[in-house]
This record gives sequence, structure tokens and C-alpha cells, in this order.
Amino acid sequence: MIKLTNIQMPLDYTDVMIKDKVCQVLKLEDELITNITLLKRATITENKDTIHYKMTVGVSLHNSEEESRISFIRRSKGASYIQDYRYNVIPANRNSRPVVVGFGPAGIFAALILAESGQSPIVLERGKPVDIRFSDINAFASGGELDTQSNIQFGEGGAGAFSDGKLKPGLVDNKKYKVMSEFVKAGADEKILYLEKPHVGSDVLRKVVRNLREKIISLGGEVRFSSKFTRVITRGNKVYGVEYVSDGQVYEIPCDSVILAIGHSARDTFDNLYNQGITMEQKPFGIGLRVEHPQEYMNKLQYGGEYDNPLLGPADYRLVTHLDNGRSVYSFCMCPGGYVVPAASEQGGICTNGMSEEARDGKNANSALLVSVTPCDFPDKHPLSGIALQRSIERAAFDISGDFCAPVQRMEDFINGKNTTAFGDVSPTYKPGTIFAPHSSYMPDYIVSSLKSAIKDFDEWMNGFYYPDALLTGPETRTTSPVRILRGDNLESADIEGLYPCGEGAGYAGGIISSAYDGLICAEKILGK
Repeated sequence: MIKLTNIQMPLDYTDVMIKDKVCQVLKLEDELITNITLLKRATITENKDTIHYKMTVGVSLHNSEEESRISFIRRSKGASYIQDYRYNVIPANRNSRPVVVGFGPAGIFAALILAESGQSPIVLERGKPVDIRFSDINAFASGGELDTQSNIQFGEGGAGAFSDGKLKPGLVDNKKYKVMSEFVKAGADEKILYLEKPHVGSDVLRKVVRNLREKIISLGGEVRFSSKFTRVITRGNKVYGVEYVSDGQVYEIPCDSVILAIGHSARDTFDNLYNQGITMEQKPFGIGLRVEHPQEYMNKLQYGGEYDNPLLGPADYRLVTHLDNGRSVYSFCMCPGGYVVPAASEQGGICTNGMSEEARDGKNANSALLVSVTPCDFPDKHPLSGIALQRSIERAAFDISGDFCAPVQRMEDFINGKNTTAFGDVSPTYKPGTIFAPHSSYMPDYIVSSLKSAIKDFDEWMNGFYYPDALLTGPETRTTSPVRILRGDNLESADIEGLYPCGEGAGYAGGIISSAYDGLICAEKILGK
């Protein structure tokens, strides 16, 4: 397949227009083309008067014609040959069923690859199936009790299932294409295969993860919900099995391979693994707040006179600045037309996150604004000290209201160090509710001062980002894992043969695609062993 980059197209382009452009670039007749595949489409908004798409396409020609074009392609700027994104599952014969701990993106794709190879994996998930989990989350957001085992952090689909389903594929290879194509087969819109910033939507993800689970089961896998992993059973330095608790009963599963896809908020599991002597280290992450602007206002900032063009969809943004104090501040998990949601998993602590549904039709745009945090900021040298920092901020925020109502402040008041007494033209989307409180009352000063400086920098880059009535809700502390479980080049634990620390929780990924990718390659290591 020939890959062509930098194909410029208007917003109302047609397939015929793309084909004409391809023929022009490759200097050939259109009947020689057998297929054109849209590989990537980015919206270019630098000039508000000429907003357009920039595309990368894959072009398939009749075999004899492709061979004759080789020398021409090598001389052409923006053209190259690429292989099709085929992914072949590795067959293997094994003596025991592998165990996958956790059923977020890493665990799902580890289990899928193992099941497709005939290994009949057993998945242990501490939370509940996605539909029951959805009901538990809604009940909590409506003022009900927090279920510490079924919430935005824990349950089928992992934390990513309730954070918009943003996918960051980067440079696509056969493994990433495998992940995204499986999402499409399970119910996601096929546009995720080519959009520069694809997203699935938290509402659609419920169907997607349910269908992926059913596929794993149909291939011989097994998923055990409300089954909390407690320890690795070893003989010498090798995996011999796992222990887990379900309905108050302790169970064991004999096995020789375990994939630990536990997620970034499995704090009690980190404690258990540390107490077993599994080597971990501190890891940098980010702490900050959620900012909400009116979505229509953000559309006008990004699209100018095209702000209401339905072909463009809700505008997003990505911002980063490097401050004089040595810290970076960046936007994260930007949710156009979305909602700020309660992401707590422990009693007595507040944590926020953001999500949007497939339509992204909410009134507000929201994003995390995060300050880089390093082990130098942690309370001590203990490997789990980053968790202690997260927990101290979450509990301090909870103590302000005595419940799960989150502290909120207008942007103008935050910048000027004043208490907010009334909302302006932006209303909060966070449930179960908010309370007016300065973020300086529970956040470390280096976080607050860095955010103030960053907002001024962001406004210079995106004139209008500073919006007096924009709302800052906090805290956001569960951005990624503050812990890394050490593993070698073979992806096995530095301490136990057959144990594979995997995904975001183990410190080797940062989002849905990278977590799923890590789960896939860990499964490959088991199959190839």
C-alpha cells in the first residue's frame, strides 16, 4: 500500500475529490486504483478563514502497477510504501491457564490475545460488570453512598471507561491497529481508525467493553467479577498461583503466568505487592484542577466564524507551558461538551475527573490543568509515597465540606486569591455538588502558584483562555500511576518469574491505547515463552 501524507481537503470534501488528488500526486489514471483508505484526518485551524483537513491516505494499486511505481515513490515527497496492518495471534501450547488481574484496557487486550491463541485465560476483576458499575456511579453522583469496589476507578473497563474514551494512537503499527479495529468490531464508530484525535465516548464504551468481554468468553476465557486479587503465590522465585477474595471467601488459582493490569488507583493492591517484596519505585505524575469553559465560547476561540459549522464538531485544545520554577503545566484529558465527574475510590477523599459522551453535546468544555510532580515533592523516599501525597490532598479537600462536594472557584477569583461567592455564566457540571472554597486551602502552594502562572501563559497562546467566569474544580490527583513496578526486558517482574506488571497501574502506559498495547505485548511474551 502506498501512503500519501499532507493531502489538503476542504471541510465538505468528497471521496471523488480525494481520488482526484491522489491521481494528481501519483500521476496515474484512476482506473489503476483499487482502493483508497483514509489513515488519518486532522483539522487545521491556524487560519480561521481557511479551516481545512490535512489527511494521510493509503492507496492500493493493481500489483503490476505498484511494482512499476517503486522508483517514482522513492523520489516523491510525502509518499512511501507501508505494509497492511495485519496482526497475527501467536499459537501456543501451555500447561496452565494464565491469569489476568484487572479488566481495564490492559487487562482486556491481554485476555483477548490469550483467548484468541486458545489459552483460556482467567480474569480477576475486583469491580462489577460495566452496566452495574454504571448504575453504582450514577447513584453516587446523585448523592448516594460511594461503593469502594465499584466506581469510576474500579470495575469492568477500568478508569478509561469513564473518561471519554480518548484514544492517542500516535504512529500506528499493526498492534495499535489491532486495538482500534477491535473497538470498532465491538461497537465504536469506524472514524476512530483515522481521526487525529479519536474518541469513543463513555456511553459507547459501555457497549464496547461488554462486547469485548463476551468475545473473550466465547473464545474460552473466563471473567470473574467482584474478585479481589490479594497476593501472588510463589515457589522459589516463580509464580505458582494467585490468591483472591470473593464474597468474603479466599480462593486460589494454580498458574505459572500472571499479568498484573491493576490500574493506577489500586492502592491496597500496591500495599500487598510491596509487602510481598516486589520491587517498586516512585514515579512522576501530575496534580491539578478541572477547568470548565462554555463549549460555544471555546468553539469561537478555535474556529472563528466557522464556530457553528456542524462538520467541525466541538472544539478541543491541547496546551503546555514550562515555567521559570522548573515545572511544566499542561492540559490533560480534554473533554469537549463533557462533564466533571466524581472519581473517588476511598471514603473521606475527593478526586475529580472528566468525561464526555459520543455526541459531546454538553454545555461546557472541561479539561484537567496539571502541574508536573516529581519524587522530590513526595513526603519521603518510600516507593508508595506518591500515593500518600495524592491521599493527603484528597482528604484535605474532603475536610472542607465534610462530604463529596468538590471545592470550586471562578478563574478570576483563583488568579486574584479571592473567595468565590456566586457563579457567573458558567455553572458546574460536577455531581454530587460543589462548595465555594479557595483551592489554596487544600492544595500545596507550588501547585496553586504554578497553575496561576500557567493560565496567564495559556491566555497568551490562546487569547481568551483566561475567562473570568470559567470554573476550576478540584482536586485532580489520579492522572496516572505514582508507582512503577519494576520489570525486565522480558516484561517479567524483577523479582518473580512469570509475573508481568502491565499497563498504567504498573507504570508502563498512559492512556487507553498505550495500556491496551502493553497488555497485548505482555500476552505475546507469555505465548512466546
